[in-house]
Amino acid sequence: MNERIRVREIRVIDDTGQQLGIMPPPQALAIAKQKGLDLVEISPTAVPPVCRIMDFGKYQYQEQKRTREARKHQKVIEVKEIKFRPKVDEHDYQFKKKHIERFLEEGDKVKATIFFRGREMAHPEIGRRILERLMQELSEVAVAESSPRLEGNQMHTILSRKPQGGGKSRAAAPPPPPSAPAR
Repeated sequence: MNERIRVREIRVIDDTGQQLGIMPPPQALAIAKQKGLDLVEISPTAVPPVCRIMDFGKYQYQEQKRTREARKHQKVIEVKEIKFRPKVDEHDYQFKKKHIERFLEEGDKVKATIFFRGREMAHPEIGRRILERLMQELSEVAVAESSPRLEGNQMHTILSRKPQGGGKSRAAAPPPPPSAPAR
C-alpha cells in the first residue's frame, strides 16, 4: 500500500473502476494523493502488479462489516450428550428420547451414551439393544452417524438430524389409507 509498493511498473485502476494504464508507482501515488485516497496493491502476482486507488480505511471497515454479518447468519452446531444406564426405566427412556428429539429439532447433534458400571460390563449387548432401539424409534427424524461403539466403560452413537428433502419426496408418497367411514 502507498509507499511500500516496490516494483518498477504497476497497472493502475482508479476509484471509479477505470483503467489508467501502466505507470511507475510514484506517478500513481501522486494521482491517489491528489484525490485524497490510497494506492493499494490488489493483485501482486500479475505482470505487472495491479494496484487500485481507493479509501483503504473504508475498504477495511466494509470487509469487517461483511464478515460480522456472515457470522451472524451461521448456525453453530453443538453436540449434546444424553446418558443412559443399562437398567434404564421405560419412563426415563421416553423422557430422554423426547430431549433428543428436541435437540435434533433445534439443529444440534446428539451423542447418546450408555454408561456401564462394574458387572454391567459383562453384558454390553444390553446397552447395544438400548441404542439400537433408540436409533430405530428416531429413524423418522434422525440418522445415526456411527453404529454403537464400546470405548472403555461407555458405549455411544452420534445422531444427527435427517437431511430435509426438497418436498418432492412427500408429494410422491402415496396418500394415507382412508379411515373408517363416518356414520
